[in-house]
Amino acid sequence: MSQVAAFHTAVEPAESPLTPESWGKLGMWIFLAGDAMSFGALLAGYGALRYGSADWPLPSSVLGVGLTAFMTFLLICSSVTMVLALAAIQRGDQQGLRRFLSLTVLGGLLFLGLQAYEWTHLIHEGLTLTGNPFGAVLFGTTFFIITGFHGAHVTGGVIYLSCYLVQALRKRLDRGSANAIEIAALFCHFVDLVWILVFTFVFLL
Repeated sequence: MSQVAAFHTAVEPAESPLTPESWGKLGMWIFLAGDAMSFGALLAGYGALRYGSADWPLPSSVLGVGLTAFMTFLLICSSVTMVLALAAIQRGDQQGLRRFLSLTVLGGLLFLGLQAYEWTHLIHEGLTLTGNPFGAVLFGTTFFIITGFHGAHVTGGVIYLSCYLVQALRKRLDRGSANAIEIAALFCHFVDLVWILVFTFVFLL
């Protein structure tokens, strides 16, 4: 090889290590980082309002902590089944993929159903966005905004995974689709982790 050719080879830029698969993961991580700031701002605002209020009710005396603890358990279980679904597609287990995706979607639907039940019960008792018979009005405002924002994420996750479940039932997913399932799993784990924080700050403290 001539010196000129060697020089061009030395200075030739290396190929980008990013692949279409890693670009997808990067995009999801960027989205989740922005979403984490949104939840962080909501929880920080909740904390500031609670600290500055003289008649903020004790959450455990108003909210159904036992029911919400069960809802939290459901989301944790859905994270486990999502991990199992990813492991199934990585080893080419179509039946396992369908089974564990179905369980993950079911867990999300049960969570949403219980949240709707909880909201209905609290509204019946007088807790609304603009009213709170237990103390500070902003307690109801922050409660419904934070839990509603998270509920919207769970709804999006259920729709997201249902699309993959339909494809799995039609046998259109294989090991090559593992990256797409992994990206979906990132979203699901994020939503579950955020709920643990919401449960701690809004229901327990």
